[in-house]
Amino acid sequence: MTALHAAAHALAHADALVVAAGAGMGVDSGLPDFRGDKGFWNAYPPFRELGLSFMDLANPSWFRRDPALAWGFYGHRMLLYRRVVPHEGFSRLLSVGRGLSGGVAVFTSNVDGQFQRAGYETVCEVHGSIHHLQCTSQTVS
Repeated sequence: MTALHAAAHALAHADALVVAAGAGMGVDSGLPDFRGDKGFWNAYPPFRELGLSFMDLANPSWFRRDPALAWGFYGHRMLLYRRVVPHEGFSRLLSVGRGLSGGVAVFTSNVDGQFQRAGYETVCEVHGSIHHLQCTSQTVS
């Protein structure tokens, strides 16, 4: 039995579906792969000139050190994520999961919100979401 047939057999006998996904889901929708500097630097050429990688910039310390750079980086990413349409694979998995008695849930390392845009209701984003802001100061005015 091939791996594909084994997966189809498992789904046919499943009560629920848990989708575990990473960057590949977004890349197939046209989002850059931010873990690899090639994809990142193609999306953000000025940061190559500064010698800054995705891992350098994906750090909240930039909001204190250089707020304009931080807001530019995160704001551009947020707009990019909001404009991208999830590819057909999202809806296909959702359809399979909705057909199961236990439904479908997602566990993802993605922060882009694509699963929610595709209609998933139960999504665990292990690295958080770029669509939710959190105060970094305890100062109340």
